[in-house]
Amino acid sequence: MPVSWRLSQEQIVFGLALLLCLIFAVALPGFLTTDNILNLVRSVSILGILGVAMGLVVIGRGIDLSLVALMAVSVAWTLSLIATGMPIVQALAIGLAFSLVIGAVNGWIVAYVEVPAIFATLAMGTAVYGFGRYYLFDLDVVYMPETARALLWLGQGTLFGVPVPIFLFAGICIGSYLFLRYARTGRYLRAVGDNYLAARITGVPTRPVVVMQYVLSSLIGYMAGIITAGSVASMNTRLAISTYVYDVILVVVLGGIGLSGGKGGIRNVIVGTLLIGVLLNGMTIMDIQYTVQNVIKGVILLTAIVIDTILNPRDEQTAQQGDI
Repeated sequence: MPVSWRLSQEQIVFGLALLLCLIFAVALPGFLTTDNILNLVRSVSILGILGVAMGLVVIGRGIDLSLVALMAVSVAWTLSLIATGMPIVQALAIGLAFSLVIGAVNGWIVAYVEVPAIFATLAMGTAVYGFGRYYLFDLDVVYMPETARALLWLGQGTLFGVPVPIFLFAGICIGSYLFLRYARTGRYLRAVGDNYLAARITGVPTRPVVVMQYVLSSLIGYMAGIITAGSVASMNTRLAISTYVYDVILVVVLGGIGLSGGKGGIRNVIVGTLLIGVLLNGMTIMDIQYTVQNVIKGVILLTAIVIDTILNPRDEQTAQQGDI
């Protein structure tokens, strides 16, 4: 009897990434060199880490449009505190606490006030940026103080010849995979995303789980921000009002995590990050203008959302949730 099968979105995207690698290897001299491959992966490591944060929320049938704004503001405030003479550990603790509190407030508004996540997090991102810019620091770009130069290793250092951000990306991916696969709360998160009402009936603490996923998002986002600051020795807070958050969503949706919730995993984020990394690296080598790159990414994001809608059609419960 013949075996029927079809390719998953994850497999298709992985195949496209390999095809792009082949095309760029033939068309662009030096693309497949070890240095370029390491630079490629390093350049998208932070995007991949943010993709993991967003992926956990989307698996739980939510979305976090405040992720990048919260990352930029909390890390910029951390650097500002260090610049005033505060010890690094204390400043990091305060910045992390600020990020976690905002994440918890996001989750509380979505879970208990029942505001749709897309609106709650969009408003929170705007509010956090305005609050930070007015009360916490004066400049759009906050530079790394000399007393915090040790943090540069997280973004610019190497270990066994491999950039440190790649190891950090791998570690966060492994930790998140183990959390979703083996932790009870990780299984709860997937159950809530798959069927919110059924999860509640079976005894899953659905509202606390929703709060937890936004706290996790803010935690991982803060880590990505510290790595970003270490990479460029500064934090540009205008990231909060840029289109960077849509790049993060692109990685998640393109990789195959369904916006309807409960589907996909960390492998999907890795595959989506790989494809976007290859695409961006190739376009950069070809010297394609940044605005044209944005057009290409926008078309890809729209296409990915259409495909996701076809593969994971909305149901009545999703409409009632109003998450996205």
